[in-house]
Amino acid sequence: MANLNKVMIIGNVGGDPEMRYTPSGSPVTSFSIATNRVYTSPEGERKQETEWFNVVTWNKLAETCNQFLTKGRQAFVEGRLQTRSWEGQDGQKRSKVEIIANTVLFLDRQGAAPLPGEASPQEEIEPDELPF
Repeated sequence: MANLNKVMIIGNVGGDPEMRYTPSGSPVTSFSIATNRVYTSPEGERKQETEWFNVVTWNKLAETCNQFLTKGRQAFVEGRLQTRSWEGQDGQKRSKVEIIANTVLFLDRQGAAPLPGEASPQEEIEPDELPF
């Protein structure tokens, strides 16, 4: 039986991305994305809830995200979920679920020039063009 670990979200970037380099020199960029869900409660009240996701990108995608993403931009992120665990300075075990992205599409029209050989990050994606 096959296994599948895939996630796709569309949301707004929560803060400017943070790029750093591994000891071997590979770029890695992290940022958060917020998605909203609007629903009506059983009492008829319209409510909205926000879910936050931590996203990690690597190599060329990390450089592109660091260059073009800013707080508030809308983006489509596709990747896999990964849980990272560590021990905090207080000795407590901590864990975090992250999206390890393999695709990030910029969905709004904020100005930026495309990289050579790539589609323009300014292109607006129609909902029927999304892969889900």
